[in-house]
Amino acid sequence: MSLLFSPAKIGNCQLRNRLVHSATYEAMAAENGEVTDQLLKRYTNLAAGRTGLIIPGHMYVLKSGRAHTRQTGIHSDDLIMGLKKLTNAVHQHGSKIVFQISHSGRQSTKHATGQVPIGPSSVGRDPINFVKPREMTAEDILGVAQAFGLAANRAMEAGADGVQIHAAHGYLVNQFLSPFYNRRNDSWGGSPENRFRFVEEIFRAIRKSVPENTPVLIKLNTNDHTPTQGVTPEVAKWYAEKLVQLGIAAVEVSSGSAHYSFMNTCRGEVPVDDLCAGFPFWKRPIARMMLKRMFGKYGLVEGYHLDAARLIKPILGDVPLMLVGGMRRASHMEEVLQSGDADFISMSRPFIREPFLARRLEEGKTDQVACVSCNRCFAAIVKGEPIKCLYRPGNL
Repeated sequence: MSLLFSPAKIGNCQLRNRLVHSATYEAMAAENGEVTDQLLKRYTNLAAGRTGLIIPGHMYVLKSGRAHTRQTGIHSDDLIMGLKKLTNAVHQHGSKIVFQISHSGRQSTKHATGQVPIGPSSVGRDPINFVKPREMTAEDILGVAQAFGLAANRAMEAGADGVQIHAAHGYLVNQFLSPFYNRRNDSWGGSPENRFRFVEEIFRAIRKSVPENTPVLIKLNTNDHTPTQGVTPEVAKWYAEKLVQLGIAAVEVSSGSAHYSFMNTCRGEVPVDDLCAGFPFWKRPIARMMLKRMFGKYGLVEGYHLDAARLIKPILGDVPLMLVGGMRRASHMEEVLQSGDADFISMSRPFIREPFLARRLEEGKTDQVACVSCNRCFAAIVKGEPIKCLYRPGNL
């Protein structure tokens, strides 16, 4: 029997297979963060396509943590009704749904947040938005941790099967964990123990806000790929051990940051023209120059987070590891699961092109996903458009 399509558990959550829709920003929410019919349709299709676990795009826990204007929110009780429609749509087709909760930190704009973006430290300007963040006070830090707890409670009210802390891709939790972003010398920085304290506060706030058996997952960067050292595989291994001690239900390994090293997160083609079209005209020349420098450096490697997974998996013990990053053949996915290097296979871009992919793989209609990693789907959201596959034969 295929291990890929065998049932498995994350905490007390029983999944029908080992395929996970990795959280992907959709640009489909209303201006106030509310769930829309477009968002419902996307996840209804993924559930009807037999995806075992669906993790929608990161949901902001506070207005100060909004990364994009069409991002889904979980910062207000007013949004629970719409979020409940989302969980009902997924459950109706037999899939499970976990909400990824997030705060953008410095990786945002005043236009999105209504204030100067905040971060663990006020060092340097963002390379995309040229914003210098405000350093968070201890009161700010504890307030954000509490907001994660309240957001998790709303997720439960909406019927979600669990929550995932977003600690990757350059957002706030990743910023605290990373010595590149976190230059503090107080109890929130200066050592791995102090940098870990923020995610520990978040975890404890969530645990106080949800039923005891609720799975709390995390998406963890294993390499920040920042200009100077951030989270490295060895540091991530240390963090993983601490997370297991806290009681984390599953760890999804990833890398890169949206503003400093996005091509490490989504390896493949660099669609220069498509990406540049999403920038204001005055930013396009420098954007084009920076993107052209990336040519030939980020070719897709199937399972490009596999080495990190192999380093971290022994630390996790019975805690499942979710592997994302360039998984493209069912036979390779099966091999990874059989070897014990991962317990679940996460994918993002393949599900953008093929929402019914899990069903096609299970029925043996294909072994190879259709996604060619052209990355034009991300060019759509840079332009503020809902995410979609923009690949056409011959347009690479």
